[in-house]
Amino acid sequence: MAKWRKFPYESVAYEYPGQRLADAWGELHRGDREPFPDPDWVGQQLQAHPHAAPRNFDGAVAELANSLAEAWRHFHAGRFGSAVQVAEECGLLGANCANKSTGIYATYLEPDTGQQQVLFQVSIERAGIAVEQLPHLANSHYFHAFNLGRLSQSMSVMDALRQGFGGKILASLEQAIELEPNHAEAHTALGMYHAEVINKVGKMIGAMTYGASADKAREHFERAIELAPDSPIAHIEYGNGLYLLRGDRELDAVTDLYVKAAEMEARDAMERLDIESARSELE
Repeated sequence: MAKWRKFPYESVAYEYPGQRLADAWGELHRGDREPFPDPDWVGQQLQAHPHAAPRNFDGAVAELANSLAEAWRHFHAGRFGSAVQVAEECGLLGANCANKSTGIYATYLEPDTGQQQVLFQVSIERAGIAVEQLPHLANSHYFHAFNLGRLSQSMSVMDALRQGFGGKILASLEQAIELEPNHAEAHTALGMYHAEVINKVGKMIGAMTYGASADKAREHFERAIELAPDSPIAHIEYGNGLYLLRGDRELDAVTDLYVKAAEMEARDAMERLDIESARSELE
């Protein structure tokens, strides 16, 4: 963790000490619908799934809930390595925080492609365990798909499809949305799935072999923006998807989506990285 790069922007505005985290949680997690880890939720999860507790757990539910909240505080402030470290100490209930932190860090702050892929693989393996052990949680499936998708984007899309990534991503995203229909980030990712497949193999093969559809891509992108209208990544990825589907014919719409993302105000480190990415593309 010590070798992880620091978040490169001022992060005071992204600190959520004490009750501020609970108060802001609904807005911070509108995109991924992650439940707030208060003692009631943690206790319910452990009662139904005792194997999700960390090693040597002494039954201190409130303490575990505080640790989970602290892991998410690190994430929102851009201390991604610390977020992973604390989350991993929370057992399987920390998997979603660890997987989101690792995926965002690898996407934006890790410059080495090989190391990026190692980080994505670690999260995929961790998410795979969460899918097996906590299948009722939408984000067990979503962060499995998210990191698989990011790994596939770091290599040839055709290589990723040949390795069966497409089917795994689709299955995990569809399961996440079945469990949580208002999961904006899953809708965005599913829109990108359809757009990337069609871009690489065409409409006919995409539809017949991978179930991909340009209409479905648009539907998922638009649903994501409906659910999270102030989400930078929902606009950025819609723009990316439109360009994959129609190229320069959609350049005005793509630019408009990027401008909207670039003009948003970040609520945490992840959104700041999304917004700065949009701004750099517009320069």
